Amino acid sequence: MTDSMDDRRKALEEDYFRRREQEALQKLREKMQSETSAAATEAAANETFSCPKCDGTLVEVGFENLQIDRCDTCGGVWLDTGELETLTTREQTGWLSRMRQNLAGEPRS
Repeated sequence: MTDSMDDRRKALEEDYFRRREQEALQKLREKMQSETSAAATEAAANETFSCPKCDGTLVEVGFENLQIDRCDTCGGVWLDTGELETLTTREQTGWLSRMRQNLAGEPRS
């Protein structure tokens, strides 16, 4: 009877330590994963882009609460997805709005 109780205690003890090791490994994996994603985010933030026209460097500049890309060599301005729409909806009487209305077939006001 004591042998079966000893075996049971050993099994419970081994199970306990196995669970502890699995928890420690899971925490270590999560830590490594968060460090990897943080490093990737930092690398993406430090990434520079070349101008499609002249191969200069694109620098982010603020314009009407947007961050647009401007070439430091040729001065060209490059817009990311949705930035043109944002600019044209803000300006109802400018040339961008008129061009958008013309392309969309909307009547001029």
